[in-house]
Amino acid sequence: MRKFSLDGADFTSMVLRGANQLHQYSDHVNSLNVFPVPDGDTGTNMNLTMAAGVNALREKSSPSLGKSAEVLSKGLLMGARGNSGVILSQLFRGFSKSVVGLDSVNSNQFAAALQSGVDTAYKAVVKPVEGTILTVAKEAAKHAVQIARRTTDISELMREVLLKANEALANTPNQLPVLKQVGVVDSGGQGLVYIYEGFLQAIEAGEASLTDVPAHPATTASTVDSVKHTVSAQSQLSTEDIEFLYDMEFFIQLNLGKPQKKFDEHQFRKALAKNGDSIIVIADQEIVKVHVHSKAPGDVLSESLQYGELIKINILNMREQHRDLLADGGDVTPMPELYPAIDREEAGTVETAVEPPADELAAYGMISVSMGQGISDIFTSLGVDVVLSGGQTMNPSTEDFVKAIESISAQHILILPNNSNIILAAQQAKELVMDREVTVLPSKTIPQGLAAAFAFQEDESVEVNIEAMGQGISHVQSGQVTYSIRDTSLDGLEIKAGHYIGIHNSKIVATTDSIVETCQDLLRQMIGSGDEIVTILVGDDAEEETTGQLSSWMAEQFPDAEVEIHPGGQPIYHYLFSVE
Repeated sequence: MRKFSLDGADFTSMVLRGANQLHQYSDHVNSLNVFPVPDGDTGTNMNLTMAAGVNALREKSSPSLGKSAEVLSKGLLMGARGNSGVILSQLFRGFSKSVVGLDSVNSNQFAAALQSGVDTAYKAVVKPVEGTILTVAKEAAKHAVQIARRTTDISELMREVLLKANEALANTPNQLPVLKQVGVVDSGGQGLVYIYEGFLQAIEAGEASLTDVPAHPATTASTVDSVKHTVSAQSQLSTEDIEFLYDMEFFIQLNLGKPQKKFDEHQFRKALAKNGDSIIVIADQEIVKVHVHSKAPGDVLSESLQYGELIKINILNMREQHRDLLADGGDVTPMPELYPAIDREEAGTVETAVEPPADELAAYGMISVSMGQGISDIFTSLGVDVVLSGGQTMNPSTEDFVKAIESISAQHILILPNNSNIILAAQQAKELVMDREVTVLPSKTIPQGLAAAFAFQEDESVEVNIEAMGQGISHVQSGQVTYSIRDTSLDGLEIKAGHYIGIHNSKIVATTDSIVETCQDLLRQMIGSGDEIVTILVGDDAEEETTGQLSSWMAEQFPDAEVEIHPGGQPIYHYLFSVE
């Protein structure tokens, strides 16, 4: 079927078919997780993110492609879950910007919109890594622009886009060694290919019905109610590669402090870009919120002072943060952090409840993500105000974080994501809620989150608390024990399906067919001098006899260690270990 233009109905049909295709194969996308753990979540996160976009289109469809794309973008923005979901939302955010005001598009405009999506997603990532969903989207869009020069048939164009996306996906193991080692392609890239397959189906077959895609296309929460800390194949960043090392965030109060010139957002962005990236500038008539990663923080502050007074200045050295992670034995390379520049008009106004006067607000509020009722109870006992559970994947959406932030009447809100795959959605929520002071702490495991919450002191300043909680995160070692869902070879270990695996921070270090032996092998590598504090969080699947054997073994092997055992209630992971 030849087709020479796409309108709002066509675009909606493409999105529905793409979401349906992703939903159908989301379990396969989950299975491509680098670790052979039973709760891989990339497919689920992308699935839930797309479902949020579909639900938005259900509520407000339009014959205009530009308006439909805008509705989809907003839905994806608020529903984004996990790294893959946030990146997916950014791809369609850029697409939407490219087609704004257009009722229909031709092949050239469609190709340009795909390229705009790629540009937006790449700009949102501090250090883009090739061999991921970003690469698949980039190669497909680049090819689309070339093909559009010689055909006006969008059906032919989309077929070529899908072919190129599959080719790029097949090449991802050659770009990320960990993918080749495990024998999989990139999971996020595979998810995007499924979406593109749906796009082509819709163009060739005609419109889909809004009822073709379930409103909540995900495995039910009764299967699993949360997710573990996983290592990502995208974690390939070395310390010296952090070029723009100063992470800066502050506000400019316009028209105060004898400004030298009138604020011009375009010129201001251009000035920041000389020595920086990851730029966010959100301005209204009185105040400008600024975020930038810069080589020259002094130049940034000098430029900003021309427009007014600076307040709430926060500057972090990202190389120092990364070196601390390496020294701590945590993730060797942290996930690239997204700082999507969210426009108020695009994202929509976030409605908030009427706040009491500032002098009546609590100094702090705290939000934490949990897995299991026992762990949630511990966070609550440590003063956490809102404990979020992401259901099947422990990956709350951007909107979940926004609502949690709005539910707390506090001057400063601290968020503990407790999973590297959740930090991005929390950061995106922070950028949406402009009337609150929010800090996202980089906790990547439950033990890190508990250590940070324990270090919090209500009567200390924000700066002191952030420092203390960061120290808590960096000083704790995290261990997890679950079982493998497939045979694989990883980091020198031959792992068999059904065998137990022990994960120390972000690396599988032990595997046997005995849960007791696996726990013992893991703990030997975690415990040093023997005088540490060892906390054991017991999961739903753990047996009382096994826990008793571990307790006796710890008393014999590490008599100087202080051992605490608590019911965690976490699914999938028989035990979570914390060593300090």
